[in-house]
Amino acid sequence: MAWIFSVLNNVFQAVKGTNTTLLTDKHVPGADLTGKWIIITGSNNGVGFEAAKSFASWGANLILACREPPAWELHPTAAVNECKELAAVCGHSSTIEWWQIDMADLSSVDAFCQRWLQSDRALDILCNNAGIAEPTQQARITKDGFQMVHQINFLSHVLLTLRLLPSLARSAEPRVICTTSCYHHLGLFDIDHVNGEPGSKGNDYRNNKLYFQMWVAEMQSRLLKHPEYLHITINGVHPGFVASGIWDGLENAGRAPAGLYLLLRYVAITSQQGGLAISHAATSLEFGPDPKKQGVGAENGRGGGKYINRIWEGPMKSYCNNPEARSRLWIKLDEELGLREKGLLEVLGL
Repeated sequence: MAWIFSVLNNVFQAVKGTNTTLLTDKHVPGADLTGKWIIITGSNNGVGFEAAKSFASWGANLILACREPPAWELHPTAAVNECKELAAVCGHSSTIEWWQIDMADLSSVDAFCQRWLQSDRALDILCNNAGIAEPTQQARITKDGFQMVHQINFLSHVLLTLRLLPSLARSAEPRVICTTSCYHHLGLFDIDHVNGEPGSKGNDYRNNKLYFQMWVAEMQSRLLKHPEYLHITINGVHPGFVASGIWDGLENAGRAPAGLYLLLRYVAITSQQGGLAISHAATSLEFGPDPKKQGVGAENGRGGGKYINRIWEGPMKSYCNNPEARSRLWIKLDEELGLREKGLLEVLGL
């Protein structure tokens, strides 16, 4: 009976992700981000672009970290121009730029990080948002040998975050926001097949959202053990079930699941509403650092390692609270990305 209850609870928590409450300025009042530096991946399209527009209107300096997009997506140069216009209208003279990065190419991630570190700026907010939706049965493999969803939605963001930690550490109250999903509740922990190899269980998209949320919890626990990094707050956020451009690739490739467009039309929220979830997680005092544990932050800050369902804290799947499972995932990531060989684990003390 226990396993039946567990399954039903996971389904219930996943369904809660379809909450369509209309977010307004009352829920997401914004913040003064003048002078702050923000990097947001996948920010020329969907919820990432909408979050970027919010950040621009609040005065932030922005790096839109995007690939050269397919024809059906807004080009990053156009996204930059729109963000600049919003910033100017709101009275800000912010620096807003497109820096190219391909999350399907680890060397591109490394090059992006090197470029940022050479700028010698403190990074205030990192939004790990880029992602694709792709059925397991039609998986593609990157040049690095990883399943596309596994690398773009998860692995590359792990590498990006670890590379940029020294820059984040220079900020007073840095935050890392990871776009996970309510679907992580439906993911399966299959550590022997994290790359979607033959025999893997479940769906790669849902599984990787689970791994991402597990990593968020594990990463925060490790940051808190090191004085240099304990003031960094990392959280996972589900932006909602959004009718965004993430589904366009499936439509154009003829791989959209049956019934998807009915759900998108009648159930999904807009990209603007989804973007507010990301900008809220990045600026809300509630989801800021816990001053008792991290030494910085407002009195009501909850700290990191959380799962935020739109703008409300929600329970994570049990694996996210399992130190042994999280440790096994950490070891697997070291193996896949060669973190120790790259000197990231020793140098960062993680």
